Parts: sequence; C-alpha cells; structure tokens
Amino acid sequence: MLNFSKKLIHWYLQNKRELPWRQTQDPYSIWLSEIILQQTRVEQGMPYYFSFVETYPDVKALAAAPEDDVLKLWQGLGYYSRARNLHATAKKVAYDLDGVFPDTYKELKKLKGVGDYTASAIASICFNEATAVVDGNVYRVLSRIYGIETPINSTPGAKEFKALAQELIDKKDPATFNQAIMEFGATQCKPKNPYCLHCPFSESCVAFQQGRIADLPVKKGKIKVRDRFFNYLIFITPQGETLIQQRKEKGIWRGLFDFPLLETEKDLQEEHFRECVNKLMILGKDKPIKFDALPVEEIILQQRAPIIHKLSHQKLHVKFWVVKLSEASGLQTMAYERLGDFAVPRVIDRFLEDFDFKDFLE
Repeated sequence: MLNFSKKLIHWYLQNKRELPWRQTQDPYSIWLSEIILQQTRVEQGMPYYFSFVETYPDVKALAAAPEDDVLKLWQGLGYYSRARNLHATAKKVAYDLDGVFPDTYKELKKLKGVGDYTASAIASICFNEATAVVDGNVYRVLSRIYGIETPINSTPGAKEFKALAQELIDKKDPATFNQAIMEFGATQCKPKNPYCLHCPFSESCVAFQQGRIADLPVKKGKIKVRDRFFNYLIFITPQGETLIQQRKEKGIWRGLFDFPLLETEKDLQEEHFRECVNKLMILGKDKPIKFDALPVEEIILQQRAPIIHKLSHQKLHVKFWVVKLSEASGLQTMAYERLGDFAVPRVIDRFLEDFDFKDFLE
C-alpha cells in the first residue's frame, strides 16, 4: 500500500498540470474550484473559475450577490443546482460562520452541495486531514489496478472504494495524494485510450495484465433517458420587444429565464401548432392571457428538425417558434436587447447566438 502512494505521488510531481487552485490552500478557492469541476472538464471549468474569483473575490462577496447574478455567471456550465447550492453555502459561511469555512471533513459535509468528495478535497488540501477523495477518476484507477468488479454505483461499491482509498492515502501528505490520484485518473488512466504502456502501475495493474481495461469500472444498470418535446415561443412586437419568464417550479432550470414554453408529447408539426398552443397561458402585466386572445400576425417555425439537447436523465427535442404580434396587448414584454442580462438555459443561449430579432422587425 505504501508503495502505491510513493509511485503515485512520484508520477504526479513529474506530470501534474499547473492549475490556479493548486497554488493556494485557501478554502474558498478550493471549494469554488471543486464545485465548478463537478461533472465538468478542467478546460471548460477554468474560465468560470477565473470569472467567479474576479467577480466575487471572497465568500462574503459571493454571499452578497443576487442569485440571478450568480446564475448568469454560471450560465453554460449546466447542473444549475450546483450554482444554487454554491450561493446558499456562501451565505451560510459568510453570515452564520463569520466568513470562516469549517476545518474538518465532518463539519464541511454539513454544508449544502458539499458531499463526501468535496469535503475530503477541502479537508485534505486546506487542513491536511487524511480523508481520501473518491470520484469517477478514483473509481476508475482503483478498479483497474486492483481488479475490483463491485459496481461503483452501488452502496457496497461506494463503501469498498472509500475504504480502499482511505487505506492507500499518504497520511503525512494527504493533499498531494488526493490531487495525485485525481490527476492520474484525469490524464493517465483515462476512460478511453489510457496510457498503459507508460504507466507506473502497468506491471501490477489487474485490468492491464488481463486485458480488461474496457470492462472496469463496473456500473450496474443504465439510467432510463426520458424524451421531452419543448416548443419555445419567441414573441416579437413591432416595437422590438419580446417576452421571457423566470422558471419557478422545481427542476434543473429553476431560477433561470426562458421563453414561454409549450411542452408536447411528441414532435409538434406546423399544421398542429395552433390547436396545441391556443389554450396556453402567457404572462401578462395584470394577469395571464390565453394565446388565442393575442393579436398574432404570423407564426414562423425557425427550424424543421428539433434541436437535440441532452441532459443527464433527459433528451430534449427543442423547437423555436417566432410569434409576430401587431401589438404587445397587455403582455409583460421588454426590449430584446436586454436578453443578455438574464441567465438562460444553454440550449436557448446557443440558439440566440445565431438568431437576429432585426430580421423580423419592419
């Protein structure tokens, strides 16, 4: 076990990437980087890390920010519950803990959005507590080297891998060990095409010796993906105004803004649009207004085939419909130029990158 730690740390010191959060032991910076990098590649998360540190240099600054601003800065990273939990925890630390992060794994785990992995990372890197991190990278490394077939998404699997990682961790230098095993999984023992021929563990790696690299780690069952059909209505008035609304209901996009939405059971064709949308209630200044009561001049489907947007448990089939109005008619509209001020789901943000409201204004 000691030999594993020495080999791993030696590899890390020779091959580690120079990352900004590796230059500090500040709990705020480490916590921020770990939340951003959950289910996010380093290359994608890096610009967000810099943006957050620049905009909110400490936990009190983040706590004082409006949630809408935090969501806007997070836009494009997905899994927006991370941003909401980030903001909630910032408030907890800033207001209840006087801006000081807990210094133990046990107390860190009590923070919203901080699970076993994140608490272990912060506790070891910032406070030198010997508690092992276990994430997808660690599962992959340990399952391959030790030939473990216990499903990683099972309770027995979680316990087995945590116990093994805890046994392997360098008690004198847990921070370096944890960063080393994460880095090893991310850059050396990758999911596909790992660098086995130049691996310090190739002689003892069960998966390599038995030709089972592709079989490990084991994951039981597949998550059933639900198909959903979204039809977004982009209202445009002669004055160049449009309509967005904030999602209040529970869900991954809660707190974000989007266009009025008609969800259907299957792909909606143009000839059936009217009959499906007529009873939809649209946000008005005083009260909701039925779609069929609006002064609609023209309806234009922006693309024949739906845009496919994949989420963890859902596959969205998204269409955008321009609805030209002769007047605002009591709707709660705003100038389309203001859309950039609001946090929107990534699928809408991408669509708007190529959409020009001016094409529909006379």
